[in-house]
Amino acid sequence: MDEFTPVLAIAVAAELAGMHPQTLRQYDRLGLVSPTRTAGKSRRYSMRDVMQLREIAALSAEGVSLEGIRRVLDLEDQVSALGARVRQLESALADELLNRPGRRVFAAGESGDVISLRAGTRSRRQNELVVWRPPHA
Repeated sequence: MDEFTPVLAIAVAAELAGMHPQTLRQYDRLGLVSPTRTAGKSRRYSMRDVMQLREIAALSAEGVSLEGIRRVLDLEDQVSALGARVRQLESALADELLNRPGRRVFAAGESGDVISLRAGTRSRRQNELVVWRPPHA
């Protein structure tokens, strides 16, 4: 069982969130919180839903409209999804680097372009000194 497991009846979820059950029904109709339904159509809330209800209450207390709250929740969901995708890509990259060590090495060339190097080599840099003198004023 984790925070996403829907086990709480509406009365329990409402008490944990500090709200009236009718408020939870309204938020469900508006799509702010979407509890799971049982075969008998009863709502079942998870602890994640309760945390989201508390966040809705806090935002509402700060004067944020329900549409604003919906937007905030949508953006938080997007951030979570993107964070999960970044972790997935980082893991895939780490696996690739472990499976192919030293296969491809890149560096920035003198003009800023990308150049490919053999593993264990460095790009050559010019060690020139350029003296700048201001024009005569």
